[in-house]
Amino acid sequence: MVDFSNYLARDKLKDGTEVTVRAIRRDDGPAILKAFTELDTESIYRRFFSPKKELSDAELKQLTDVDFQSVMALVATALEDGAEILLGGGRLAKEGGDQPQSAEFAFLTAGAQRGRGIASLLLRHLTILGREAGLSRLEADVLCENQAMLNVFRRSGMPLLQRREGSVIHLTLALGHPSISTRCAGFRTSP
Repeated sequence: MVDFSNYLARDKLKDGTEVTVRAIRRDDGPAILKAFTELDTESIYRRFFSPKKELSDAELKQLTDVDFQSVMALVATALEDGAEILLGGGRLAKEGGDQPQSAEFAFLTAGAQRGRGIASLLLRHLTILGREAGLSRLEADVLCENQAMLNVFRRSGMPLLQRREGSVIHLTLALGHPSISTRCAGFRTSP
């Protein structure tokens, strides 16, 4: 059995920056709050579909205190002057009862980190988690104006269905069969 809460992998961004992709932890709260305060109004609206000035304690807890069964969340971090900084995060929330086949997924990239390939990197790692969890598809709602995020999904190499509903595009990514060994992808198996 795979222990999703111990996911840890080393990877590189498209500019060659070495990053760690790991399971989110409760103590990531301050880094998430800091990243949120650095987001511009447009980025917040694109992620939350409404204006938001701050994250409540309950929202922060929801983001960091995940069970890694129904919700799995990863963060991408890098070292800067010897300290770990948060570059972005992503999550899967399983849908559909006892044997879910799909999960809703979402990303957020820290403001100064956009355009570095962080969402694509997180998508690759969340895809690994989804496949290992037995999911067949990932689903997301993206505002039509968010072309950068839509391009992340279009360039993923996975079969993609798109359905427009007003100002939102509903995306479905077909996961297919795992093509990456989970042992090489940051999983630790538990007894």
